[in-house]
Amino acid sequence: MRLTTKGRYAVTAMLDLALHATDGPVSLADISKRQEISLSYLEQLFAKLRRNELVSSVRGPGGGYQLSRESDDIFVAQVIDAVNESVDATRCKGLGDCQDGRECLTHHLWCQLSEQIHAFLSGISLGQLVRQHEEAARAACGLKSDQKIQVALM
Repeated sequence: MRLTTKGRYAVTAMLDLALHATDGPVSLADISKRQEISLSYLEQLFAKLRRNELVSSVRGPGGGYQLSRESDDIFVAQVIDAVNESVDATRCKGLGDCQDGRECLTHHLWCQLSEQIHAFLSGISLGQLVRQHEEAARAACGLKSDQKIQVALM
């Protein structure tokens, strides 16, 4: 399976943004520091995310980026698609020229797997990932699910 760094970084940055949504607009410099992703790379990714209306920008002091809609309404597959990436399990990038210019015997199998992965990621929202992260942080601190976390989420 092939998911490039671009797709992984886009999902990571969007999850970071979702985790810090209550803090107001989040600067790319803050995401860059927390996630150890190059600021210039984030700028390129967020230009695409903004064009695809997944984030909006706020200018001026205290500005930054915020999700353009609720985290439960933004899905991982949308983020990956927005940065012109795809999850591809084929060797030929779906072109069907795997074996000397023609399809290999298992081409359709890998295409179906790619479709299943995309469908799976289409069913996972940033909101779900936020809740999973918060639950894992509570468990790590020995807290019950109804107890608040008093430490900053990273």
